[in-house]
Amino acid sequence: MAAEAVKVYSTGCIIDLNWILRRTDQEDRKWSEINAVFHRPAPQMREGGISADSILLFGVQFPDGTKASSSSLAMYGHRPMDQEPSSPVFEYRPKGGNGGEDDMSANAALWLWPLPPAGDLRLVAQWTDMGMPESSITLNGVQLREAAAGVQNYWPEEDVKG
Repeated sequence: MAAEAVKVYSTGCIIDLNWILRRTDQEDRKWSEINAVFHRPAPQMREGGISADSILLFGVQFPDGTKASSSSLAMYGHRPMDQEPSSPVFEYRPKGGNGGEDDMSANAALWLWPLPPAGDLRLVAQWTDMGMPESSITLNGVQLREAAAGVQNYWPEEDVKG
């Protein structure tokens, strides 16, 4: 798995990810079963009947210790649309993938709101059934903040309100 890019916006960021799985000694039937799991949409844990080990999980930890996971639905709670969520949003957005006889690959984006403060931002991924234990990288919140300082609006604010 690789974090390929971080796109910084004024209020949050998108982390672009890619991952690949190579075939080892799996028979055709087993490889087909793995392919079906590898490419299925990420279910919400609340749907039940699905083990946390069988799905790709993402999480983030802010410098102050606040955490969010890709299964958090803070953005979609019952609140007026003009109010910000009460907790961080970390949304998994699959982009696609492909598979063949020897390997499978996929990519996705993770939307993170709000933009993290200065300090270390820990990005965590785990997919136990695919052989990936909990793994993490650290992103530099100072660099994300510096990039956000240079963000330019697509259109003037008065156009948005009018």
